[in-house]
Amino acid sequence: MTNSGGQSPELFMLEGVSGASYTAFMTPQPPPRPPRADLPEQQREQLNTVETQEWLDSLAYVFANAGSKRAADLLEDLDHYAYFHGAPIEFRQTTPYINTIAAEDQPEYPGDLELERKIRNINRWNSVAMVIKANKKSDGIGGHLSTYASAAELLEVGFNHFFRGHGAGQDRDLVFYQGHAAPGMYARSFLEGRFDEARLNRFRRELQPDGEGLSSYPHPWLMPDYWEFPTVSMGLGPIQAIYQARFIKYLENRGLKPQGNAKVWAFLGDGEMDEPESVGAIRFAAYENLDNLIFVLNANLQRLDGPVRANSKVIQEFEALFRGANWNVIKVIWDSKWDELLQHDYNGVIVKRFEDLVDGESQRYAAFGGKELREHFFNTPELKALIQDWTDADLELLNRGGHDVQKVHAAYASAMGHKGSPTIIIPRTVKGYGLGETAQARNVAHQVKKLEFDALKNLRDLLELPLSDEQVEHLEYYHPGSDSPEVKYTLARREQLGGLIPARQVNFPHLTVPQGSFYEEFAKGSGERQVSTTMAAVGIMSKLLRDKEIGKYIVPIVPDEARTFGMDALVPRIGIYSPRGQTYRPVDFGSLMAYKEAKDGQMLEEGITEAGAMASWIAAGTAYAHHGVPTIPFYVFYSMFGMQRIGDLVWAAADQRARGFLLGATAGRTTLAGEGLQHQDGNSLLQGYVVPTMKTYDPAFAYEVAVIFEEGIRRMYVEDVEEFYYVTVDNENEVQPPMPEHLSHEEIRHGIMKGLYRFQPSTLEGAQHHAQLLASGPAMGAAQEAVKLLEGYGVAADLWSVTSYKELHQEALMVQRHNMLHPTEEPQVSYVAAQLNEENAPGVLISVSDYVKLGADGLNGHLDRKLWTLGTDGFGRSEAREELRDFFEVDTKHVVLATLYALQQRGEVKGEVVAKAIADLGIDPSKPAPVLR
Repeated sequence: MTNSGGQSPELFMLEGVSGASYTAFMTPQPPPRPPRADLPEQQREQLNTVETQEWLDSLAYVFANAGSKRAADLLEDLDHYAYFHGAPIEFRQTTPYINTIAAEDQPEYPGDLELERKIRNINRWNSVAMVIKANKKSDGIGGHLSTYASAAELLEVGFNHFFRGHGAGQDRDLVFYQGHAAPGMYARSFLEGRFDEARLNRFRRELQPDGEGLSSYPHPWLMPDYWEFPTVSMGLGPIQAIYQARFIKYLENRGLKPQGNAKVWAFLGDGEMDEPESVGAIRFAAYENLDNLIFVLNANLQRLDGPVRANSKVIQEFEALFRGANWNVIKVIWDSKWDELLQHDYNGVIVKRFEDLVDGESQRYAAFGGKELREHFFNTPELKALIQDWTDADLELLNRGGHDVQKVHAAYASAMGHKGSPTIIIPRTVKGYGLGETAQARNVAHQVKKLEFDALKNLRDLLELPLSDEQVEHLEYYHPGSDSPEVKYTLARREQLGGLIPARQVNFPHLTVPQGSFYEEFAKGSGERQVSTTMAAVGIMSKLLRDKEIGKYIVPIVPDEARTFGMDALVPRIGIYSPRGQTYRPVDFGSLMAYKEAKDGQMLEEGITEAGAMASWIAAGTAYAHHGVPTIPFYVFYSMFGMQRIGDLVWAAADQRARGFLLGATAGRTTLAGEGLQHQDGNSLLQGYVVPTMKTYDPAFAYEVAVIFEEGIRRMYVEDVEEFYYVTVDNENEVQPPMPEHLSHEEIRHGIMKGLYRFQPSTLEGAQHHAQLLASGPAMGAAQEAVKLLEGYGVAADLWSVTSYKELHQEALMVQRHNMLHPTEEPQVSYVAAQLNEENAPGVLISVSDYVKLGADGLNGHLDRKLWTLGTDGFGRSEAREELRDFFEVDTKHVVLATLYALQQRGEVKGEVVAKAIADLGIDPSKPAPVLR
């Protein structure tokens, strides 16, 4: 006989089975009996029933005498035996639709149940009152009632018994709160005495003179002493939580943070899990053995417009998904009242009825209560028999597990003790729980911002709060007093767990960073060697890694492109981080460039996941705040796959006040020959422009990159400026020039950081015409050649290096704003206007960039004359650089043409001169514009 895989018994036993299972396969087979199929149907059914009961009795005996572990081992042996003999056992990734933790396995609840119930009730009321007040004061200001109503028990159990604050030191937890539940956090802070009534009345009113408003959602930028993680952009919380948990392990394994027992908690919504980012990294979390990570997936079965999975069971779907990814899954579906029925369900009819449920049906029971349950859930004689003595009021008490603090506590305690893999807890709750017919379990629950007076009175009665009808009508907050048992208990629990949270406390050692001579080699240029700015950036990073003071804090991050960016030489020196170390001998073992993984590896090689790599960068860029460790991340990626692909995460990084460097390699629309439309980047600088704390630079030379790195590290990690840097670097090998000599090094450094400096003054004497050519990054070569060609037309052209149009434009806007607000004062002059005024820089102004024209066009209106712009608007093509630059009209001949045309518009040259130049330069006037092709 062979197993279903076709192997011989001997081979199967050797490869797939060991220990007890091996013995099971060697057991002699009983003599054959007459086929059961030949028996009459009634006799077969009776025999099946008796046989099933015998097996169940045997298993019950094992449970009673040898325990659950022995029972599990026995079932595993049976499973192997059945597979070996070809039994068609269906593989299932789900367990029955009941609680993972049995009632008898729940630990004793450590808190005061009654006092905690009162605390939850107070917070429920105050969160509702705050949102409704805000909307009465300003109709449409928004806010959410239903999310916190469903999650109050989940959060309060954590606050009272699990979440450790800053006072816990290395064991401090990081908590990603569900964004729409923010009113509940504010209500708790009011009870604790952190906020007063006046501040609650400033919900969603942040433009206060004292800055004491309450932001709509968790926003560290808006409330920097309170929130740590922005989470309301759906899907970003889960992936960031995974990489934060991983970065804690990274810091510990590298010795930058003492070993601790800190957990990362992420509170998520079931509707949120539709976002690809929510589940895109869950397998990675299991591979990294992130047992310091706990997801709490609040399954209230509803998204904004209706049920999440009306025709299915979303909890079962998530169990299968996460179990398949090797997570520890804990379901908290039914509350303790259901245990009474389950204990008397000797035939398993309730469990079977649970299996038949779909979420759309469950939602009706949550909305309509006991009568609906009696009529439609208990719909068979066997089920009706179980509740024959129950009233509708009794049935009303059959609740969801996520509202049972003892069930929730048991799940949290189990997750805290679990080792080896991440845990997801899936509690079932009711959206809008307690909010009555207006919102509870209704499709409109998410949008409800107001409750009518009767609904508010019913809520007050349900919560048993001592508020008069008049107080309810005026939406008065309820506070039991600072000496009340509720407040004392709340504060005592938080003190024991390390202090009040949410709280963002920043305290990190400010670094001693290399300056001046450290970067001198880059100021001297590359001599005769041709070097790309990408290689120059990697060279600077490599040197920083060797620095005794800050080298250990440098965190290189790549998404499976280290060799593309010339970073492969770093791998054998600093190693790629792996919690497993290197359990194999790599194919290039023994070579100088051998692939090296190590538990204390410094590089994060994330694989093909820009979102994951960006989440890693955020974790490293915020470690100064979360862990007091000022790591300096350098994330190097294809520039096209940065801002365009993970823009929402970049925005989240800004909100979190992240610091570090994003390096857009192979930058520009025309540098990546042969790659075409998807890979050629002409947009990222413009996309980066909109991020308030991101400084964007497009350097042309190695010394410019060095200055930006030096100044950036100093500003962020010495001067404590909360900003980060996007720096484009290209892959075109060229001789890197030294710093020019016509300016002092300090003047050049100042100009690089401000965004512009004169790189090369014209040497043409006695010229009739003048021009100022502004070039950036990869476009610098075309501008340098254009300077020479223009001399043949009698044009003396100065060449300027523009490192940042964003810096120039924003400073010009600030000057414009100042002058508008101070009309009687002497007008200020922006840096770019002072540098490029007609007296200092005569002639026409021409800009050329490997990015879209709009970046440079922003300066028009801030200068004393028009700036003519050339850029790479449109889709890319798979040609070589020369052809691409001709196609986008940013090559040398088009720079010359734009300059002559601008001079014609000033009346300095005739149209015939421009027309002749078009012919001489070989430009085809009939060629369609690249943006239209």
